[in-house]
Amino acid sequence: MAIDFDQALDAPEPELSAGMNITPLIDVLLVLLVMLIITIPIRLHSVNMELPGAVPPVLAFEPPVVRIEVTASNQLLWNGEPLADRAVLAQRLQAAAQLGAQPEIHIHSHPQAKYDTVAAVLSASQRAGLQKIGVVGLEVYRP
Repeated sequence: MAIDFDQALDAPEPELSAGMNITPLIDVLLVLLVMLIITIPIRLHSVNMELPGAVPPVLAFEPPVVRIEVTASNQLLWNGEPLADRAVLAQRLQAAAQLGAQPEIHIHSHPQAKYDTVAAVLSASQRAGLQKIGVVGLEVYRP
């Protein structure tokens, strides 16, 4: 049986596939998946917690509370007592900061009070060195 080379050259060539060979890609992805599954730590169904061993100490005394109110007309009240101006407020805050047990400062503002007055009270409290400052009565502003 002889091969005719002239006929072989004239025969149509099979079409080449233009797509990418994804078999090696799938092999690499499967290897990575297996490695990921192996390296994931075993899930424990318990939670480790450090709980306190004893009852927490009871405070010997309740810290005093100073209520500073800002009225609708931007008047400052120290535990219900009107203050002449911000300088008097700064003096009282300095005196409160010098106490052995610093009082808690509760700032309550009327919804119609100016923000700069409330901000001035907050910054004066912080400048005085007071550590326990809070704004109370914010439930009025809840939608």
